[in-house]
Amino acid sequence: MRFLWIFAHPERQSLNGSLLTEGLNALREQGDEYRVSDLYAMGWKAVADADDFATAGLERRLFLGAEQERAFQQGVLSDDIREEHRKIEWADVLVFQFPLWWFGPPAILKGWFDRVLVQGYGFGIKGPDGRTRRYGDGGLAGKRALIITSVGARESGFGPRGIHGPVEEVLFPLLHGTFWYTGMAPLPPFVVYGADRCTEPEYTRTASDLRERLRTLPATAPVPYRPESGGSYDEALVLRPELAPSLRGLEVHRTT
Repeated sequence: MRFLWIFAHPERQSLNGSLLTEGLNALREQGDEYRVSDLYAMGWKAVADADDFATAGLERRLFLGAEQERAFQQGVLSDDIREEHRKIEWADVLVFQFPLWWFGPPAILKGWFDRVLVQGYGFGIKGPDGRTRRYGDGGLAGKRALIITSVGARESGFGPRGIHGPVEEVLFPLLHGTFWYTGMAPLPPFVVYGADRCTEPEYTRTASDLRERLRTLPATAPVPYRPESGGSYDEALVLRPELAPSLRGLEVHRTT
């Protein structure tokens, strides 16, 4: 398999940095190929603006989505964005590794999503029937996406009754709103709990768990979200009342 590993942590000599090395070593030993986008080391520009397009100097209102699509179709997106597109097209699996800050990824990774998954490439694509391809379909359909993240809190705080909320729901904006929306199959996230207090024995177990996750990745079932095009939602994109009638909230968007 071919992996694109997007790493978003400012310190390479950190727990996350050590796990990155562990993960890449595991892929190499398995015979997999990989490429790395180390966003901080790259000096990745996190802000989507007119400088992303060849028309940056024109005096007109910037409609970001439309301008992204035009620039993508004409091949005039900035070089750094086009390079990330080449990496994505090469990869079978996209790995996003980051520390969870304020219940989301660091701004530099959010900026990667904003600038790279442009309209006409990651989303906003019409199917043969004229419908927009999204939620299980889209520009990145056929690829898989894995989150590797670290949190300072204990695992119990992210349990069913934990104060932080279930971790899959905390990560819902990425798993469902970014990966699934663009067609990527979201895999169950790999979460390192209590990262600030990680001892050497705990790190050894975590590194072993990460290696096992990567080894078994081809057989890992994605999070079972409902596709938009499967008939589960009405024309207003509301789940049909006969499906999961006793449930409320984000859980209704899973088939199991």
